[in-house]
Parts: sequence; C-alpha cells; structure tokens
Amino acid sequence: MRNELVIDGLVITTDNSAAIGEKPHDIVHVPDEVAAKFAARVALAEQWAAGGEAIAILLHNFSGDLQWPRYVSGITQLFSGLDMPVPPVSGSTESNIETLQSALSVTIIGRKLRALADPHELAWFIYGEPLAGEEVINQPERIADLQIVKNALDRDQIERIWPVGSGGIEQEAEKLFGRRMPLAQEIDLTTSGGPATCLFIGVRIGKVPEAKRLFGRHFRPLTQ
Repeated sequence: MRNELVIDGLVITTDNSAAIGEKPHDIVHVPDEVAAKFAARVALAEQWAAGGEAIAILLHNFSGDLQWPRYVSGITQLFSGLDMPVPPVSGSTESNIETLQSALSVTIIGRKLRALADPHELAWFIYGEPLAGEEVINQPERIADLQIVKNALDRDQIERIWPVGSGGIEQEAEKLFGRRMPLAQEIDLTTSGGPATCLFIGVRIGKVPEAKRLFGRHFRPLTQ
C-alpha cells in the first residue's frame, strides 16, 4: 500500500499542487492547465499502483472561478493524451476569498480491477528521472511516459508500478519493500520525484528483456 484508500472495491487517490500556476506570487510559473495535468498524473499513477482504474474525479480548486475551466482542461488533456475516456469531474471552488498563490487538489475515485503481485517476486526498475519545479517543464524528455506504462500494463508486459514522490527513491523503496534495500549506487536516492516524473516498474523475470526494449534508455535496475 502506498497512499491510496481502498473501500468496498473502490480506490481513492489524491495529489495536491500549491504555488504552481499563473498567479503573480506563484513560485513556479506555468499555465494552470499544466498544474492540473500533473496533479492528475500523480493521482492516476497511484490508481495504477493500487490496481485501480479511474471512474470519477473530484477537483478541489483554491485558486478562484477563473481557474476552474483551465484545471478541467488540464485533466482532460491527461486522459485524452492516454487515449482514455475522461471520467466525470465535479468538485468545489474557493470563490469567497481571493488567494495570492494557486492551489488545487485532484482526487480520483477508481475501481479495483487488478490483483497486485508480491513485490519480492518481481525484478524492479526505475523509469524516468526524479524532477521537480522548473525541471519538470525544462526537461520533458526525462519524464516517464505514462502512455508506455499504460500500454505495458494493459498487455501484461509489466506487473506493477510505484510512483516516486517528494520523499525520493530511497524513501519510496522502503515503503514498497517494507525495509531498506541495497539500491543501485548510481541512482539519486533523495531528490524529490515531483509529480511522479519517475516510477518503479515491477517485471516478471522472464519479461525483463522485453521491458528493457520497451522502456528504453531511462530504465535502470532499482536494486544492486
């Protein structure tokens, strides 16, 4: 279990974004659509990590009325880019008080569809690079491609994924395996993974060569 909540076969995942957007006092200046797209990206990756598929989305918008359609557009771009139907979106906007910085949260409700293999029975790799802030915008070629991940899951070429968050690779590996593991030395272990720019990918031993060809050069062993 990572950060998901599972209730009666439903999987609930969420991600927050703050001080990222188009307001003058934001720390990272990007279009509001981009901020929402990456927040939804994290919540969707956590759905897949839990064996879930999205069926509805709640958008919590603290930025104002003008941002709502932009945020919905960013969420729509994510799902459309993955050739997935866009789940119905509902939620709430803070419209009584004008905030100085942008803030939103995307919560995805999914249906549990896939059983999860024991992580100790799989070979694990890191796909993508840990990036945060401006790096996410400036180095898109280093970000894990969710379309490739989705296709691999759909075709049973991989068994599991595990997104890397702000705690970095070392912290996520300890969550995944339940203990400290000897990790590959050339990996940056503590840098934030930002909006799930890198993922752990779990593969059956017999499918490792196929996975290496599929994911390309930003795909490295996680453990020694």
